[in-house]
Amino acid sequence: MAGAHQMPKGTSMNKILPSLLFASLIVTGVRALAAQERTAGTPQKPASTSQPEGRMENVEQDVLYASAKGTELHLDVYQPANRSAAPRPAVILIHGGGWTDFDKSTMHGMGMFLARSGFVAFSVDYRLFRGTENPWPAQLDDVQLAVRWVRANAEKYYVSPDRIGAFGHSAGAQLAALLGMEDTRDNADPALAKYSSRVQAVVAVSGPTDFTTESNPDGIAFLDSFLGGSYAQRPGIWKEASPVFHVSKENAPFLIVHGTQDDSVAISQAQELYEKLRAAGVSVSFIKVDDGHTFRTPEARRRLAIETAAFFERNLGTKE
Repeated sequence: MAGAHQMPKGTSMNKILPSLLFASLIVTGVRALAAQERTAGTPQKPASTSQPEGRMENVEQDVLYASAKGTELHLDVYQPANRSAAPRPAVILIHGGGWTDFDKSTMHGMGMFLARSGFVAFSVDYRLFRGTENPWPAQLDDVQLAVRWVRANAEKYYVSPDRIGAFGHSAGAQLAALLGMEDTRDNADPALAKYSSRVQAVVAVSGPTDFTTESNPDGIAFLDSFLGGSYAQRPGIWKEASPVFHVSKENAPFLIVHGTQDDSVAISQAQELYEKLRAAGVSVSFIKVDDGHTFRTPEARRRLAIETAAFFERNLGTKE
């Protein structure tokens, strides 16, 4: 395995685990967006993401979408306050946490923001890796199930089944990326067999993209366990879990966002994915933000929210 892991200094899977505080970004940052934009000197937000005062979004929590090996999986639904004339685009929100921690609640702020912007957002839970329980690819199977469940329930939630995007942070970004690249891995559920798990647009924030370059001993040890064996033993699995090895011209459009000061996942991981997508002819944008892994500054949080809504509007069509 020597020589196979050459991750840039500062990147380590074991550093991802305690540092994924995306709840701070989403819950406090995006929630404060409207107030920030009323301050003097704040750049004008695109008209498509304006938020009328006094509107209340519809939130449905803890909806059961699947049961996987005895584990019930739930999602939260964020809908615009007013019913549109036509079905709306949908966005799957996937939380981070190193595949071992956090839950769908950390995406509450982004869910509310997207609902105010005219989308129907679904923040999903997935099985977490705990010791030897739920190793890869349980997490991918679960989020693919969530996409197919949304399509199966498109009429109920008044969404367009052909206009579904995915937004993920860190570990969630790795999962979101694969939703825009791969077809259903496990199609055993007959009720959902006819529905695709592919999404039509992906926003990947602070995400790892190439596990084969890991060099930190603790990070390698974690991946050995998470992926069911070392790189030398199971190179195919390590590559299957790495989005950079799934790049093709058929991939969905991507928006990649990464902090230049990220000391948990090196920006070179985002750069590698960007370059490979671009070489394959995929529509891809890469935004470098002068901030860390969880985007602490109001400016970084605001830019992420606005760029995300604008990207989904461009690639999933109009909201009304």
